[in-house]
Amino acid sequence: MIIAVDGPTASGKGTIAKALAAHYSLPHLDTGLLYRAVGRQCAKNGGNPDSAEDALAACAFPDDLLADPELRSEVTGGLASRVSIHPPVRQALYERQRSFATQPGGAVLDGRDIASVIAPEAEAKLFVTASVEARAQRRFLEMQEQNRDVALEEIAADLAARDERDRGRKDAPLVIAEGAVEIDTSDLRREEAIAAAIAAVEAFRAG
Repeated sequence: MIIAVDGPTASGKGTIAKALAAHYSLPHLDTGLLYRAVGRQCAKNGGNPDSAEDALAACAFPDDLLADPELRSEVTGGLASRVSIHPPVRQALYERQRSFATQPGGAVLDGRDIASVIAPEAEAKLFVTASVEARAQRRFLEMQEQNRDVALEEIAADLAARDERDRGRKDAPLVIAEGAVEIDTSDLRREEAIAAAIAAVEAFRAG
C-alpha cells in the first residue's frame, strides 16, 4: 500500500506521515528533506539556488548530509523551495522517490507532489493543510526549542512566500490531487490530526 501525504510547510504532514508509517508498519520518506539537502549543498558549494545549473550540481549531495540538523532550519527551507522550482532538479530526484514508493509492500511518502507526480497510483491520498498563522506559530515554537532566534512575523512571511512559489511553479506545483482527502490541522491537536489521517486511510482501504 502506497500512502501519499502532501501539503505545505509546517502543516503537520510530516508528523502524520511518520505516524501512519508506524501504524501500518511501512517505511517512510520525507521527500522534502531531499530538496532541503539540495538547497543546503548548493549553499555549501557557493552556488545560486535560483540557477538551474547550480541547483542540479547540488543534487550530487553525499548521503550523510541528510543527517545534518541544519536541514531543518528556516534558511534551508527557503533554499529548498527555491531549488525545487527547477525541472532538472525535480527530474534528478524523481527516480529516487519513485523507487522508494514502489518498493515491495508499499511505503508512506510526504511532500508536495507525491499524489500528483511521484505516486499517482497511491491507494491512499491525503492533503494536509493549515492556516499560515497556525503553521507560523508551530514553526516559531520549534525554532524556540532549538534556541534559534527568528521572529514570528518573519516565519509567517517566509511561509507565505514559499506557498506562492510552490503553488505557482510550472513544474509539479503544490495541488490537491484528484481523489485526495483534505485534512485541515489548524485547530487539531497532534493526536486528533493523526486519528483523522488513519480514519481517512481506512476509508480508502474500504473502497
